[in-house]
Amino acid sequence: MAFLDYYKVLGLDKSASQDDIKKAYRKLARKFHPDLNPNDEDAKKRFQEINEANEVLTDPEKRKKYDQYGENWKHGEEYEKAQQQYRQQQGARQGAGGNPFEGFDFNYSGNYDTGEYSDFFEELFGSRFSGGRSSGRRGSYRGQDYETSLELTLLQASQSHKQTFTVNGKNIRITIPAGVEDGQKIRLKGQGAEGVNGGPKGDLYITFHIKPDPRFQRKGNDLYTHIDIDLPTALLGGDSLVETLSGKINVKIKPETQNGSKIRLKGKGFPIYKKEDEHGDLYAEIHVKLPKNLTEEQKKIVQQLADSMK
Repeated sequence: MAFLDYYKVLGLDKSASQDDIKKAYRKLARKFHPDLNPNDEDAKKRFQEINEANEVLTDPEKRKKYDQYGENWKHGEEYEKAQQQYRQQQGARQGAGGNPFEGFDFNYSGNYDTGEYSDFFEELFGSRFSGGRSSGRRGSYRGQDYETSLELTLLQASQSHKQTFTVNGKNIRITIPAGVEDGQKIRLKGQGAEGVNGGPKGDLYITFHIKPDPRFQRKGNDLYTHIDIDLPTALLGGDSLVETLSGKINVKIKPETQNGSKIRLKGKGFPIYKKEDEHGDLYAEIHVKLPKNLTEEQKKIVQQLADSMK
């Protein structure tokens, strides 16, 4: 197989940092992983090239040699030695047309298990070949990370509970802590794909999506709702029921409560993530419902009220 430009394989240039290399590798490995591209030989080939590039460029010593010798890496040190010998022998071989590389075997060839790894990669790991058979061993690498999402109701997100779901045919049971947010992502270490050649397993990343709730609006750990009260209660005060995550409770309405004003119920909001028995607040906005279809007598009472307030 032809020489691979590992920087191009990962979509990088030679100035790339180790962090750049890791990010590029993870992104491409997910995209071309065989589990996600079954029966796709092109994806399989790209996946192997990506892993090969990552093996080289994440090892400082190997990357240094690669940067120094490039395509001639596997002959680089031998080539320098040959040149040195040649210069030393020039005096003794005046006029001779001898081969300056005599004694150095540059005709390495590989016979790989898959036939899809570059000669450069095998040479990089110190393999030498005899009769077309490799004595080297391919390196191990970490398994692919998996990603999935879980949809929860607001009530489910407010309660710690166990949930079972399936990823790549594997059933996984987890405890979801109360207080998770919409879009929040958690990692389950070692629940991704199996590693190769003894490498560690990948991880599983779960993103939570919280469904909208018709009763509450969530802002951080606080909840917002509303209470409908009639005009007499708004004017004279009284009791009213307000809905919370744990059920309805009775609240006092002060006399002359204005439409749109808010009542704060401390500690009745959303549970705070991984802080047991701590909650945000619940804010209930007052909606004053005006009466309809007044009788003539009721209209007279309202008019009297209006006249008395002038």
